[in-house]
Amino acid sequence: QVKLVESGGGLVQAGGSLRLSCAASGRTFSTRNMGWFRQPPGKEREFVAVMGWNGGSTYYDDSVKGRFDISRENAKNTVFLQMNNLKPEDTAVYYCAATNAYRRSTDYYNLSEYPYWGQGTQVTVSS
Repeated sequence: QVKLVESGGGLVQAGGSLRLSCAASGRTFSTRNMGWFRQPPGKEREFVAVMGWNGGSTYYDDSVKGRFDISRENAKNTVFLQMNNLKPEDTAVYYCAATNAYRRSTDYYNLSEYPYWGQGTQVTVSS
């Protein structure tokens, strides 16, 4: 089992920045792909970014490319999401998620790839 706890959400004006953190329990963090998803009000949960376990390859949704940056510190069992130039449409509950160990898949954007989820942290961007 992996427990994930997000932090760092809040209220920010458009154009501002926030850095989300996700702390994971256990000793297998470095073997898991770590993703960030978000759920805007009244909408379904959607993929934001992922960082692979095997060398740190990263993928982003087009809506956040160039503005968001995902990173991880395996020694601290933590994955981060640096969000810059935030827009009102980035308003959502943000979730981190982990795959099973040593997962190799091209479906990194698919929620079903991630059996482990945090409780979410609210990000609100005012215009």
